[in-house]
Order: sequence, then C-alpha cells, then structure tokens
Amino acid sequence: MVPSGYQEEDKSMEQGHKGLAVVTGASDGIGAAIASELGKRGFDLIINARNGEKLSEKAEELNGAGICCGHVTGDIGRPETAERIFSRAEELLMPERELVLVNNAGISHIGLIQDMTDEEWQEIISVNLSSVFYTCRKAIPLMLRNKKGHIVNVSSVWGSAGASMEAAYSASKGGVDAFTRALAKELAPSGIAVNAISPGVIDTRMNACFSDEEREALRQEIPAGRFGDTAEAARLCAFLCECDSYITGQIIGVDGGWI
Repeated sequence: MVPSGYQEEDKSMEQGHKGLAVVTGASDGIGAAIASELGKRGFDLIINARNGEKLSEKAEELNGAGICCGHVTGDIGRPETAERIFSRAEELLMPERELVLVNNAGISHIGLIQDMTDEEWQEIISVNLSSVFYTCRKAIPLMLRNKKGHIVNVSSVWGSAGASMEAAYSASKGGVDAFTRALAKELAPSGIAVNAISPGVIDTRMNACFSDEEREALRQEIPAGRFGDTAEAARLCAFLCECDSYITGQIIGVDGGWI
C-alpha cells in the first residue's frame, strides 16, 4: 500500500539481493555513479534528486540493466522529502535485509561571502548539511530494527581545508565531517558504520564552471596530475557501504594526493 502523501514514481521492486541502498543526489555526477556501482554489487535502490526528468532517466537506465530501482523526486533539504523516501524504504526493508544510506546531494556557491544573500546561505546549508540530518533521523530506526546498516556521507576536501570564495560550501562540508565523526561514535555500539568520502576535484558538471585556465591551474596542484573520475569516488563509497562495522568515523580522501 502506498503511504498517504507519497506519489508513486517507481517500478515495482522485488525483494532480494544484498540489501536496500538509498542514494540522494543520484541523477548526475558522483551520485549517479554511486547508484550504478551499488546496483552492480547487488543492492536494490531508491534514488533521489530534485531534477525529476534526469532522475527518471537514471532510474530507467538502472532498471534496464536489471537493477531494481525506485525513485523519489524532491528537495532533500526539506524534511518531508526524507519522510517520503523512508516511508517507501520501510515498505521494502525485510528483516534480513540491510539498509544503506548514501548522502550525496550537494550544491555549490562561488562568490564573496559579503555578497551572499540569506536565501543562498540557507539553501547551501539545507541541501548540503541539514539533509544529512533529515535522512539519518529516518534511516537509523530502520537500521537499529535490523541490527545492521551503513551510512556514507559525501563530503569534500574543502570541508577540512576550506576554499576561498566558497566559504558557505566549505562550512557545510565541515559540518558533514563533524556530523560523521560524532554519529559514528553514537552508533558504533549498535554495529552501524558511519563514514564519509572526501572528494577533491572530480570531473563533474559541478566543476564545469571553471575556465580552461582555471582547470589547468587546478590540475597542476594535484600530485596525480589529473581530475578524479566519478567511478573512482563511487568505488570508494561502495567499499564503505560493505565494510566491517569496525571501520567507522573515517573521512577518506579521494583527491589524487592533493590535500
């Protein structure tokens, strides 16, 4: 039965496979790559993003590849979106199945802090940081019920190093890092692992705003001599979705030795 207020947006999802993974910000970039990687590893999926058209296309791609995938369109920076996602997840999560949560949704803002509006600040914080609270708050009771689970948050090197002209983004990702470490301590006694990946410059649409000169300058700063690939970030994330619960509270860089 479809929960009240939930708009059915996915194909029927059969039980089975390794577990159920919820991935936010999954219509593009790192999130889309993570969804594909987890699907290949045997997870059923519920994916989320704000862009309904692109999200639907990604779900169709995954279902066409034999991966059981549902999708829920909505702004994960609003608590009601998390409510809709996890109402669906609770329906699908049988006692023997593990729930995995990947908090990937994120937006950037480049500009001087004195020129930033209240609305721009609030949007960065709600999408990048508050969303992690909203989803974890809903996911943790389901993980505790089944006595297992993994949470992986997608942070950024700027969460620890900070970036000029990206103070709000850096602050939000620094918050994600602190949240990850604290929640890991809270959930470790229950055998639930909480970790984060911290990408450097990954070749995604988010970084397409840089000019050729700026991209070259960035490349020269990276010891590996290149931007990262979304598949590299996805494989690290997938490892943390399957790792032993003793690996917890870690912020693991995928940045070519940059930071």
